Amino acid sequence: MSDLNDPRVLFAAERTLLAWNRTSLALIAFGFVVERAGILVQAIAPESAAARTSGTSFWLGLAFIALGAFTAAYSSRQYTNVLKTLSPAEFPFGYNAKWGLGVNLVVAALGACLAAALLIGNTP
Repeated sequence: MSDLNDPRVLFAAERTLLAWNRTSLALIAFGFVVERAGILVQAIAPESAAARTSGTSFWLGLAFIALGAFTAAYSSRQYTNVLKTLSPAEFPFGYNAKWGLGVNLVVAALGACLAAALLIGNTP
């Protein structure tokens, strides 16, 4: 339990959560671009060596998307653990500290849905 009784502790934890949120969004977006790059290479130059290895870009992109979704979920768990250690004096009156947590969990869920949709859409 924190004994600082200072709301800045809460805000520091929230900034950290939002930094992880940006990181997870970047990983998901990068994974989507990598996954789609393989399709683009197949469309532009179907006989090239890069087109023959486009399956690699699919799995690599899917791995980045899954890593982004996991990062969002895990950082939400960490933030929840930090919130449990704070005293009531560290929460400003009327401040909803769980809004960032909710956004992060939605990003995790949507990232997992994107990974599942790409995986299902890629099966023959």
